[in-house]
Amino acid sequence: MHESLVKSAKGAVPLHAVKSADLKRWLASRPKRERDWLKAVQFSAKDGELVLIPGAKELAGAVLGLGKGADKYALAQFPEQLPQGTYAFGDIADGYGGATGTLAWILGTYVFGLYRKSGKREAKLVLSKGVDGEEASRIAEGIFLARDLINTPSNDMGPEELAHAARDLAKKHGAKISFVTGNDLLKKNFPLIHAVGRASVRAPRLIDFTWGKPNAPKVTLVGKGVCFDTGGLDIKPSSGMLMMKKDMGGSATVLGLAHMIMDAKLNLRLRVLIPAVENSVSGNAYRPGDIFPSRKGLTVEIGNTDAEGRLVLADALALADEEAPELMIDIATLTGAARAATGFELPPYFTDDEDLSKDLMHHSNDVQDFVWRLPLWRGYESAVNSSVADINNSPSYGFAGAITAALFLNRFVTNAKSWMHLDIPAWVDRPKPGRRNGAEGNTARALYALIAARYPAKG
Repeated sequence: MHESLVKSAKGAVPLHAVKSADLKRWLASRPKRERDWLKAVQFSAKDGELVLIPGAKELAGAVLGLGKGADKYALAQFPEQLPQGTYAFGDIADGYGGATGTLAWILGTYVFGLYRKSGKREAKLVLSKGVDGEEASRIAEGIFLARDLINTPSNDMGPEELAHAARDLAKKHGAKISFVTGNDLLKKNFPLIHAVGRASVRAPRLIDFTWGKPNAPKVTLVGKGVCFDTGGLDIKPSSGMLMMKKDMGGSATVLGLAHMIMDAKLNLRLRVLIPAVENSVSGNAYRPGDIFPSRKGLTVEIGNTDAEGRLVLADALALADEEAPELMIDIATLTGAARAATGFELPPYFTDDEDLSKDLMHHSNDVQDFVWRLPLWRGYESAVNSSVADINNSPSYGFAGAITAALFLNRFVTNAKSWMHLDIPAWVDRPKPGRRNGAEGNTARALYALIAARYPAKG
């Protein structure tokens, strides 16, 4: 269970949370001394308004305004701002306490302190009766793992370091892991992963681990692991490189999600595939106009070396597809077009499986890890064709970039019973409690909720 949770404590300070529309009624139910204090400081319960209630010698409580009540995880603000001490949920608006509030609390404790002293949050929360602290903890731990990996700069998070992180996770949960590295990628038929990563002094590799009973339903997660993206010979401007440490955000999110699944011991056979590369510039960098074979057998013309993510994913998807999993999901920071279409707060997803789409939207809305469906519009299929190869990684068609990227990936999936592609930012640009500016494992909570509902743990 997360270190910020305790099972019991005497004298825990009560925490309250109220919507602005309910304030008048709520105040009438509070003790006079508390009510007088809140009126004196003109507490109006606006969104994010936090007031400490003094006692005779120590803190007597705290109350948080929820405004209109749009954010289910608003209680994350408590550990972000409260002084050291032990607290317990008191009078909390419906839908904000319990398991949701507990997860919010843990999310609010996150600090990335690898490179400087950053003030570890010391507040503790007494676990409410009937709340599964282990479940809230495993979800938060998965998100924190993803955040830590994404926040780590590329000098300390290259393909090898990403492989080490995957190895540590696999060892923790008893999963079997293997790696295909450097020129062995050619020997083992992963030519696209090799082509993208060969220019870097940090060898490319394919990370592959499995967990669970072999006869359980097969669920495969594929994550883009481009640890830094210069753009290759189609080099990015300096402003475009500033955030490229997060270009491995798909793989980080997959690892965080995998932790949740394995820790919950869900009834499935999990496989995780991560093509880990650095897209660099050197004398042996792959070039615009080059044509490469792929593991699938399709030949790929390179229209742009900065469309590298779909190339490494293609070989990994082809491998995953060979065993026809029941469910295959890939997660990637794939296109700027996705951000232009839906912004940072609403990652788009693509699938032809209507039931899968419906389930994801349900769980996404329920846990407020929001996504939005974009179409695999077959009218754009011709845009990814090539006049000299089977397919081009960068269509000359200047529109619908997120869709054409998804259609490119879809060419490498033919056997999986159900497939979904998510194009995530792996970043928060407009902070909220528990989701501050910086790295984020977007979609991991929604996907975990979906997978846990489909493949619940036995007994």
